[in-house]
Amino acid sequence: MASALYPKFKEALLSGGINMASDTIKCILIDAADYTYSVSHQYLSDVASAARVGTAQTLTNKSITNGVFDADDVTFTSVTGDPTEALIIWKDTDVESTSPLIAYIEGSIILNGGDITVQWDSGASKIFAL
Repeated sequence: MASALYPKFKEALLSGGINMASDTIKCILIDAADYTYSVSHQYLSDVASAARVGTAQTLTNKSITNGVFDADDVTFTSVTGDPTEALIIWKDTDVESTSPLIAYIEGSIILNGGDITVQWDSGASKIFAL
């Protein structure tokens, strides 16, 4: 599976249900052995707890320029467990069944109990571009 924006995110974005600049946007590391991306997934509750690795991180200093979304790099502290092959970004509403999924981003990380810093792409697409 390649990186992708969730289709229901695109719908929510275009209808005004998500504001990437002002909403609380979070990310979590994902063990792909316990989660398979699906275009039908809409909310964080669609992602099994067993697939989530580490503690969710809030994206800070978010920016939107010319259809490109970016934020500060995030650090997951003292991460242990299964290797991760992706991360998921979502809008946090404090309720998993109403927290819309935004993006599934591939990238393999071997965990060693230390901190994991996710450095977003410094190229033209940053975290993602529309």
